Amino acid sequence: MTVERVNPPDLSPPAGFSHAVVTTGSRVVFLAGQTALDGDGKVVGGTLPEQFTRALTNLLTALRAAGGTPADLARVTVYATDVAAYRAHARELGRVWRDLAGRDYPAMAVVEVVRLWDEEAMVELDGFAVLP
Repeated sequence: MTVERVNPPDLSPPAGFSHAVVTTGSRVVFLAGQTALDGDGKVVGGTLPEQFTRALTNLLTALRAAGGTPADLARVTVYATDVAAYRAHARELGRVWRDLAGRDYPAMAVVEVVRLWDEEAMVELDGFAVLP
């Protein structure tokens, strides 16, 4: 498998994402939306950074169970109930990402939503990965 992260010089420099990701591989893993649910199905974490940490951990747990690693992520979408709060915590969320997933950033988007499936959830992540 190959992964090429493309960041054209004509676009603003990306911070915490890649503008495009070109992959070749034999398996595509589609990852369902993950919130801050614990093993009992309860939302944990009272702050956005705590919930983001758990949601990303859950996403990466599903990815690893499918045989992938964070470097295999090609696309991640973040759904946040408050984008202003997400931006306010961006530096801390970036540290969480680097600690859990490293510095090989997928193509990403952050989308504000009115609410998520679990009313207490502040953030949800989904995506797909390309495996060898």
